[in-house]
Amino acid sequence: MPHLGLVAVVVRDYDEAIAFYTNALGFDLREDTPQGDEKRWVTVAPPGSKETAILLAKADSPEQEARIGDQTGGRVGLFLNTDDFARDHTHMLEHGVKFLEEPRHEPYGTVAVFADLYGNRWDLIEPRDQ
Repeated sequence: MPHLGLVAVVVRDYDEAIAFYTNALGFDLREDTPQGDEKRWVTVAPPGSKETAILLAKADSPEQEARIGDQTGGRVGLFLNTDDFARDHTHMLEHGVKFLEEPRHEPYGTVAVFADLYGNRWDLIEPRDQ
């Protein structure tokens, strides 16, 4: 059966992106393999994520550089589910993650929008049915 394997996020620098995703968000570094010409194959994923990860793709053209931090036109484009909103929200705040709103309770769960290192918007969500 098909499944979503990777989602690419365009980044300015591999090492700063790895530091943000592993420290601030608590993701695991899955792979960091040199590809030549200063390119690397870098993947990160939340702990326990079995099938889906994020490919940290360094911009290599002016067009790609222009998309860093705004890959979805300013709307939330990535959704990070949690089984403990308070724990993860606190961890992220302690590690400098910028939340763009206060946590709110919606019919589908507890949610707050945050920006990653480059400004891409994410939802941190604890689904109601957890």
